[in-house]
Amino acid sequence: MKIRFLRADPAGNITLFVITPVEKKDRAAIAARLMQLPEYQAEQVGFLCPPECGAMGRMEMMGGEFCGNATRSYGMLLSREHGFLPRVEVEVSGMKGSSFVDVDWENHTARAEMPVPASIRPVKAGGAPAVLVDLGGIAHLIVENQKPRIESFEAAEPVFAETLGRRADAVGVNFIDRGARTLTPVVKVYSTDTVVFEGSCASGTISAASALCADMAEGTFSYTFREPSGILTGTVVKRNGIIVRAYIGGPVSLGEPVEEEI
Repeated sequence: MKIRFLRADPAGNITLFVITPVEKKDRAAIAARLMQLPEYQAEQVGFLCPPECGAMGRMEMMGGEFCGNATRSYGMLLSREHGFLPRVEVEVSGMKGSSFVDVDWENHTARAEMPVPASIRPVKAGGAPAVLVDLGGIAHLIVENQKPRIESFEAAEPVFAETLGRRADAVGVNFIDRGARTLTPVVKVYSTDTVVFEGSCASGTISAASALCADMAEGTFSYTFREPSGILTGTVVKRNGIIVRAYIGGPVSLGEPVEEEI
């Protein structure tokens, strides 16, 4: 089967967008094959679909999860296709309705609104203190003073189901250094059974920003993190101690469509 797709690089979180229509039942297998192609170095795959809510377009991630970096990239792709618009309306998996992506072509950056956390809870992960941030389709643990290792991810993974009482579509453990403002994300998508040390992670960045300003009651709080392959800025807006808006921004580069036999 020939698959047409293009490569996006949102701050190192390499994403392939499949343009060829693909049935949902076949997506996990196709995503796995595409991620095995060494020349693209993909960390995740999204599938372009007809819009359902009247937006300019729709994109569904390989596991049905929400991804802020893929959303930013998809917004930039739609912007390019429609004459380099500064703002586009998108629909993405793991999120109800539609959202907007703001595109700055002069600086090649894009900013997307993110789901606000459903909950932020202090927990113990592998015996160490952590913060669990539930974003709905994906949940993240924020841990400090630990080296990013697969063993640490595996030790922390049971905390998600134990605390949430359900299995999220995807989970991440984000290893942060508060002083250096570095973040290393490790993300697992259950439908594809993949665990990836990602170049950057938008939802992990928003989760870290949410955890860092947990004691703040009012205002707009922005945190820029240096991640393994790029820089992301997470912004949260709080009113009366509650996060009411969240945004992720940073650089994005887009390739041109290619075709591979899968």
